[in-house]
Amino acid sequence: MSDLIFDDQDVVSRSTSDAPPAHYMIKIQLFSLLTTNNIERYDSGDFEAGGYKWKLALYPSGNKSKGIKDHLSLYLVMAEGSPVHPSWEVQAVFRLFVLNQNKDTYLVLEDTPGKGKRFHRMKLEWGFDQFIPLKTFNNPSNGYLVNDTCVFGAEVFVCKELNTGKWECLSMVKDAITYKNTWKIDNFSRLDKECYDSKAFSAGDLQWKIQLYPKGKCSGMGTHLSLYLTLAEPSTLPLGSKIFADVALRILDQMKAKHHSGKANYWFSSTRQECGGDRFITLGHFNQPNTGFLVKDSCWVEAEIIVHGMANLM
Repeated sequence: MSDLIFDDQDVVSRSTSDAPPAHYMIKIQLFSLLTTNNIERYDSGDFEAGGYKWKLALYPSGNKSKGIKDHLSLYLVMAEGSPVHPSWEVQAVFRLFVLNQNKDTYLVLEDTPGKGKRFHRMKLEWGFDQFIPLKTFNNPSNGYLVNDTCVFGAEVFVCKELNTGKWECLSMVKDAITYKNTWKIDNFSRLDKECYDSKAFSAGDLQWKIQLYPKGKCSGMGTHLSLYLTLAEPSTLPLGSKIFADVALRILDQMKAKHHSGKANYWFSSTRQECGGDRFITLGHFNQPNTGFLVKDSCWVEAEIIVHGMANLM
């Protein structure tokens, strides 16, 4: 038994128990084939304890992401499907087991005995980077791996649930795509409604439309053409959601390609659903024949949008 030596780990309790784990056990046959087949991590099936679902995560050659090489790593993970709202924390006391098949006892590891660990949306996994040295585990005389078979287990006791308040998650978009939509408006001089909408178009998994006020809106009423990019379905946004985007609006010059444009970055939401200008362009300048904005009583407007991120309450 000279190989039965463990590296010291702070606040880790190691003990021996005759009783099997109360909540879950997993038997692995031909354990060596995990490493032979380059299985760096094995996740057990789910089990229930304390009203939540859990699973074990085993690294047979050590958790390489943490630089562990000479130990087996074992963790308790709160599984998908557990009723954990992002604003909740679950404090649980847990113990992880490995069977000594020679003695029919269990080596038990417990972190910070009696205090438990906080499981929440940002930290769903706790356990032991250095659960047992591989040299110790692989020696059949120690009883943990016999005939290439081993048994692990867990027991979990939920001791406290805590509501930590509201959460917001901002998800930024890497390599955001530029979306462009062009809209032709005919018979401009005959437009008699206050506002006209383009067909809806998709950008960043959301629906958008261009809005045109041919005789202006608010401060531009009667003197300017007003132009906006707006959410086509703002009522479908979850409460508290915000979309950050770069927006460019243009009235196209059909003769010289000297477009009249405006740019902005903007946070869209169900209450701030449009970006643009009441005084986008004066009606006098727009109607001048040499500008190329209105040709044969038709004009072209264009919206360009890059969605950079979205924030949601959780």
